[in-house]
Amino acid sequence: MKRVLMATAVSTQALLSGAHAQEAEPARRLEPVLITTAPGPDRTSDELIGNSTALDRAEIISQLSGTLGDTLSGEPGVSSTFFGQGASRPVLRGLGAERVQVLTNGIGVIDVSAASPDHQVTADGIDADKIEILRGPAALAYGGQAIGGVVNVIDGLIAESLPDQPVTGEAYGAYNSVNEGTELGARAAFASGPLVFSLSASQRDFGDYDIPGFAESRQLRHREEQEGEHDHDEDEDHDEDHDDEERGTLGNSFLDTQTLGGGVSWVGERGFAGFAIRRQTSEYGLPGAHAHSEHGHEDHDDEDHDEDEHGHGEESPFIDLEQTRFDFRAGINLDGPVLKALTGTLSYSDYKHIEFEAPGEAGSIYETDGLEGRLELDHAIAGFEGAAGFQFADKSLDASGAEAFISPTDTTSWALFLYETREWESGFGVEGGARIDAVEHDNVIGGKVDFDLFSASAGLHQHLADGWFAGAQLSYTERAPNEAELFAFGPHLATQQFEVGDVNLDKESGLNLEGTLRWRGDNASLGINLFRTGFSDFIFLTPGVILEDGDLVSEEDGLPVFVFVQDDATFHGGEIYGEYYLDQGPVGADWTFRTGLDYVRAEFDGNGNVPFVPPLRVTAGAEASWGLVEAGADIEWADNQKHVSDGQLGTSNYMLVNLRSALNLSKMGFGSEGTQAFLEVRNVGDEEARLATSVLRDTAPLPGRNVRAGLRITF
Repeated sequence: MKRVLMATAVSTQALLSGAHAQEAEPARRLEPVLITTAPGPDRTSDELIGNSTALDRAEIISQLSGTLGDTLSGEPGVSSTFFGQGASRPVLRGLGAERVQVLTNGIGVIDVSAASPDHQVTADGIDADKIEILRGPAALAYGGQAIGGVVNVIDGLIAESLPDQPVTGEAYGAYNSVNEGTELGARAAFASGPLVFSLSASQRDFGDYDIPGFAESRQLRHREEQEGEHDHDEDEDHDEDHDDEERGTLGNSFLDTQTLGGGVSWVGERGFAGFAIRRQTSEYGLPGAHAHSEHGHEDHDDEDHDEDEHGHGEESPFIDLEQTRFDFRAGINLDGPVLKALTGTLSYSDYKHIEFEAPGEAGSIYETDGLEGRLELDHAIAGFEGAAGFQFADKSLDASGAEAFISPTDTTSWALFLYETREWESGFGVEGGARIDAVEHDNVIGGKVDFDLFSASAGLHQHLADGWFAGAQLSYTERAPNEAELFAFGPHLATQQFEVGDVNLDKESGLNLEGTLRWRGDNASLGINLFRTGFSDFIFLTPGVILEDGDLVSEEDGLPVFVFVQDDATFHGGEIYGEYYLDQGPVGADWTFRTGLDYVRAEFDGNGNVPFVPPLRVTAGAEASWGLVEAGADIEWADNQKHVSDGQLGTSNYMLVNLRSALNLSKMGFGSEGTQAFLEVRNVGDEEARLATSVLRDTAPLPGRNVRAGLRITF
């Protein structure tokens, strides 16, 4: 541990000292990225107090994994709920699911991914043009579900400006050895006068993925042995006592997805209007958690069971998902002294997934359809720039079947928000705003429950000499309980629990204080963000009891009873991150170095640890470019997680090493800039790694060594 912190300190000092050493040499200008998701006028990442980042198309393809959470995991302060290859949501600073708002083009994804970790999020980086990440409360712009942050997936299907060329596009494909899987994607835009037509298509076909060792963690196997579930001597080699699905390959972890989207936009001198439709289908296995349930299937050892084309057998549960989404977006440049621009978005989604116990045997069905709209007015008043807006949503959730743990619920909400910012010539700036929300849940069993919510924030910053920036922000956010927290009652196999909601839950509130200090030079940058969030009435699951036939029982349907309760909690931590560019460095290459550290500690005020919180993590990377050829390496080290809640097992530390090389074919006259053939080796050491933020951490490790080869063509 001390060595890791020392190495980080040395690398940070090297960033600064190296930057000064290069002042006299020509250097690439290190530019901040534009963030459009933050409230108020569009600003760069350097102008925001909170830690914000954006991934462009090339970076997305380089980091692409099976799902959104896994693609972003590894970014500073970002982890994943990892549920195999098929489902994961981003975890920001230890908060996920209902506390992180995942958006598509600034509007909610309108699916059921926040209800359960085995539900796939329908925003996918495979066809994204850009992904923006806001860490920390962004509820002023997007409501209480953004109390932990926002991830906005921008697909570019609705053009807001005319492209530089009448025809532009991209096609790419990749092969992965760890799952014998293929990725395919294509995008194109066609401009004809003021009209822009956009198309996108993608496909993944992943088989069960390889793992370094046992599917079950050492801690879980040891506990099962102590409980008498394994009849082995302590010194006996257990390798022969686990079938192929339990070691070497994670059974039932396949993924098969397809997306198809199209859009048309009219772009004028002062405005735009566009319509887009996107269709996604997905079929993926549910590994790990279901295998130990009485509702799941324990006969994987049966050698006579049939397997389909993906390798999952008759008794292997999987999800078949489909969503059709319609988006309309329009904006006009008012260009007035007070009123600057008006933008409106309206989205409708029709979503359905079926959880199959085995091929042809539907266990439960989740359906949701929803309409969400947003109207935002940019303005300038007395030196302040800001945005005022209105947002509404109307969504229905219908769950049926023996394992549907949430009863049908209709949810409606509306909100008004205002955000203002101003900066003086001295470099001193202020920002702040407020938002009010009204949320109503109407459940077929529990009836109507409504909440009135208020959020506000205030911040100040100062641009200092020599590229330094300092800022602090205080924000207060309220969140309404979601459908599961209020109305759940039934077996939830993804978490291996019989979950019980509480219709009497109060709204959850958080008071967040965040400070930042950054420096940016011509060829280097360094930043640190520290935060502390105090939650009142934090909602979480804990072991409990229910009344059955006049008796209190702690187990139902063969699963332990877990109830939603509330307690005060405190989160604190931060991120340190830095970059350094060195032109014409060692071996004649242009070098890019990156390093980062993130940490979160979360405790209940009534004693005990908040569950599923990531441990200390350190990342470092280096890339070298000779123009025609690129090569790079990344290292991610995560500490063990001992701060777990009651009944949970901790995770061991791990270190993942990734290598990447690319041949820039555009330098050879083939395609436009960005055209390249690439070869990657992920998890070079075939390291066993388990995420503390995953409910499957003891039954589904991350994939083992993966050789990924592909080709990207731009035009």
